Amino acid sequence: MEILENIPVEVKIAEIKRRLHLTRDEDLKSAQQLIESSLVLIEAKALYKICYIEEKLEKAVRVDGLCFKSKVLRKNLDEVERIFPYVVTIGPKFEEEMRNCPDLLKKFYLDTIGTLALTSARKHLENHLQSKFALSKMSFMSPGSLADWPIQEQRPLFELLEDVEKYIGVKLNDSLLMLPAKSVSGIYFPTEITFFSCQLCPRKECMGRKAAFSEKLAKEYGVLE
Repeated sequence: MEILENIPVEVKIAEIKRRLHLTRDEDLKSAQQLIESSLVLIEAKALYKICYIEEKLEKAVRVDGLCFKSKVLRKNLDEVERIFPYVVTIGPKFEEEMRNCPDLLKKFYLDTIGTLALTSARKHLENHLQSKFALSKMSFMSPGSLADWPIQEQRPLFELLEDVEKYIGVKLNDSLLMLPAKSVSGIYFPTEITFFSCQLCPRKECMGRKAAFSEKLAKEYGVLE
């Protein structure tokens, strides 16, 4: 088990401006001040584990005795033997600030800042893995990002990572959502061609989309008839 603490995060005002459609100077100034005050509250941490695939089934893989059921994950790991399950969080202090904020607009801004900070922390983990294990390119999948790999797959993932709450303070609630909410989990894997779950998701309205939907790719992965 490996733990990264005090992960540096970056939230760029240009991205806030793009996502929130800010045009007025006073709004940009307020957003910048909110970014600065938010960064003080963020305590980004990551937990990951080096694992080897024990068995590749038709629509699943077995790792350390645990079965992960997904056609897409199985296809992505076809030529892969080593994977890196992970959880990343920006900690509870930021979430508490956002939860207690009475201003709905400010709370919306904070939510966006938190999302970008979490993305920055996850990217730091990705860069760490690439550097430490001499991997030129990596991709990841997260439980719940596709119907093919539903949120229920959080259970074996957290079991694989053992006591996540003890190590970095993240736990699952009864709905299998992570607490603190600004946390992300998944499996990193080496790849030659970058994969995004977004490529298999036809939903049109999504602020976090990283790649365009590909009907051809969705058919190749067997998630679109």
